[in-house]
Amino acid sequence: MKKFLTIWGGQLISNIGSGMTAFGLSVYVYQLTGSVAWVSMVTLLAYLPTILLNPIGGILADRYDRRLMMICGDLFSALGLLYILISIQMGHKGIIPIFVGVTINSIFISLLDPSYKATVTDLLTEEEYTKASGLVQMASNAKYLISPAIAGVILGITDIRLILIIDIATILTSVLAVNSVRKTIQKVKSRQDQFNFIREFKEGMLYIVKDKGVFNLVILMAFMCFFIGFIQTLMIPMVLPIGNVKTVGLMESISLTGMLVGSVAVSILDMKKYYSKILIVSLIFCGSFLALIGTSIQMSFILVASILFFSTLPFVNTCADVLIRVRIPNEVQGRVWGLISLLTQIGYVFAYATCGILADFIFEPMMQENGILADSIGKVIGTGEGRGIGLMIILAGILMVIVALVLGNKKSIKAIKEVNFEH
Repeated sequence: MKKFLTIWGGQLISNIGSGMTAFGLSVYVYQLTGSVAWVSMVTLLAYLPTILLNPIGGILADRYDRRLMMICGDLFSALGLLYILISIQMGHKGIIPIFVGVTINSIFISLLDPSYKATVTDLLTEEEYTKASGLVQMASNAKYLISPAIAGVILGITDIRLILIIDIATILTSVLAVNSVRKTIQKVKSRQDQFNFIREFKEGMLYIVKDKGVFNLVILMAFMCFFIGFIQTLMIPMVLPIGNVKTVGLMESISLTGMLVGSVAVSILDMKKYYSKILIVSLIFCGSFLALIGTSIQMSFILVASILFFSTLPFVNTCADVLIRVRIPNEVQGRVWGLISLLTQIGYVFAYATCGILADFIFEPMMQENGILADSIGKVIGTGEGRGIGLMIILAGILMVIVALVLGNKKSIKAIKEVNFEH
């Protein structure tokens, strides 16, 4: 556990830096263009390469030293941030350098993610998976919990360049942490058989498809990612009309204390016999609270609903993570997690690719004071800038509840706990 905690600490620091950059770039692009579509495009480019290349990163994680893959992924991802920093410093303040930089960053993150997930299995016992999953989510959530408030303060004093410098420094800290652990682990022998991407891709996919429980969980989590992608992209444009950048950053950080509370609860609770039930109940609450976020223009109400929404995510993620992890042999976990990342996070891709266009050209116009929904739904949730986005978030929450009820009651998902924990 000590070696895992060292790597986890480095990832925690790195995630804080990357969260600051994500928040800062969203604000930078929105203020530069005034368009939700451009913000969603930056978010899409920041995730799409990682999602598409995760299967390759997973295959490499199973063939080579997983800690070395993490180091390479971190170091090369910093090049994208460095490119954005240099471009802004040289006076190129358009959005093209942002597109290029976040794409470079995202490409190399694909080497990091599958290796990191597989490393958890390398270093821990099955009994430690739940605690580790809670800690991993806590570190991942730091980018939402701590970063927006820090970034909001920095942007109130200076500009995006300082945030990029800090992010690069946190990446170097993570590299040092992983390298210190790598020196103490016996060197992993690389596989000697000939590399064949198609064969290894099929092998990983077979482990997902042949297990109906895992397959249905992947589909369920893909839908969840789709709905969460809406709130990730639309929260800032929805709230900025009723608050300044510093206020929005502070609100986002406070709301994400829900993730911290949820992650702590996951780490200390014994959920061993109830993973599938907790997964579905958490998804239902998650969707309900998501819908509430879009119903109001009162910052205090949005804040409370957001806290409740984010508090459910660690339960959802942990239950899905453990239910899948115990079904997959360690020697193929790299490629399987890479494929699962691809299949589930396609939901994010669809959300990022569509929500900005839907907001700018359909929902926002419909919810203006003279829009076609102003005299109906507008009288309930309000009209004006950001209210079309609010309606989109409400619909996303309702659909999440429906999907949880339909897919979550699949017998194959409920049966996982009987196979793995009742022995």
